[in-house]
Amino acid sequence: MNLNRVILIGRLAADPESRTTSTGQDVVNLRVATDRMWTDQSGQKQKQAEFHSVVLWGRLAQIANQYLKKGGLVMIEGRLQTRSWMGQDNQKRYRTEIVAENLQLGPRSASSGSSESSYNTPWNSGNTSQKFTSQPVKAVPKDGMEEIPVINEDEPTQPIISDNEIEEAEIDLKDIPF
Repeated sequence: MNLNRVILIGRLAADPESRTTSTGQDVVNLRVATDRMWTDQSGQKQKQAEFHSVVLWGRLAQIANQYLKKGGLVMIEGRLQTRSWMGQDNQKRYRTEIVAENLQLGPRSASSGSSESSYNTPWNSGNTSQKFTSQPVKAVPKDGMEEIPVINEDEPTQPIISDNEIEEAEIDLKDIPF
């Protein structure tokens, strides 16, 4: 069995870099910073930052370009991919990057000033040729933090259920996956 899966939770080290390919496909490059913490032999806590190159295509690229900013928290799910090309000096170059398949935007406080933000709307990015679809949900829960939608290219849009609605929902045994 083989598995090529990456899950990152980190902050953007820079604003997204957006471009369009010659075929009209939207592409965004992100640099996501994560921290690794450990205790060394002398008992001192150590911290090291790691920077990851992430590529988003299609609808995920559009969403990232519109809503992500330097310093913003993001969760990326995807796969590692290494590409190669010939440099201007005729040397073969390699780059390993994460190709995003799912994107989750980090929390945004209710005092951010935006009345209709990305964090209020779930997306179905599905096939990149699909049109943008959204379903409005509650703007701000009682705790002051807005709901965080998961953006998954392979799944249809599902409404976000608040804690208040969970008690009212009936669970059918057929819906349990195990």
